[in-house]
Amino acid sequence: MKYDKLSKNALKCMYVASGIWDVILMALVVVAWRVFFPDSFVAKVIAIILLLGLTFELFINPVIRYHRYRYAIDEECIDIYEGYVFVERNIVPMERLHKIAVNRGPIDRMFGLGKVVVTTAGGDVAIRHLEMEKVEQIVEVLKHRINEIARQSKGGEDGK
Repeated sequence: MKYDKLSKNALKCMYVASGIWDVILMALVVVAWRVFFPDSFVAKVIAIILLLGLTFELFINPVIRYHRYRYAIDEECIDIYEGYVFVERNIVPMERLHKIAVNRGPIDRMFGLGKVVVTTAGGDVAIRHLEMEKVEQIVEVLKHRINEIARQSKGGEDGK
């Protein structure tokens, strides 16, 4: 199975999204330190360690996630491999697809990206950070495959 990788825009999008969350977390650390423990040396050291950790994570997380993320779509299944600390692999058989959706958040729209969300009886699986051209191609491939499976199962029922 041939896996596809993400575009460079996906890495930029990951940096921005990660940056927003990290800045929020950094602000919470500073507020917690200054409001609850303003005179504590231990709290100051912990806050500095957390801020340094978040800064490090801001630069490392997107790169690792970008290089680990890959997906493949063939006649039988959708295979998605992603993760940062915990690596997850989702394999979705084509016969199990119920619904296909395209989602775009504000950060995705800034970079011309979107995600394809496929719904099965077991839940949702998303192929994230895709160029919109690629999103449209994947949706067409999946629609065609789902219709083909539906025709085959309908033909099998008529023959009984």
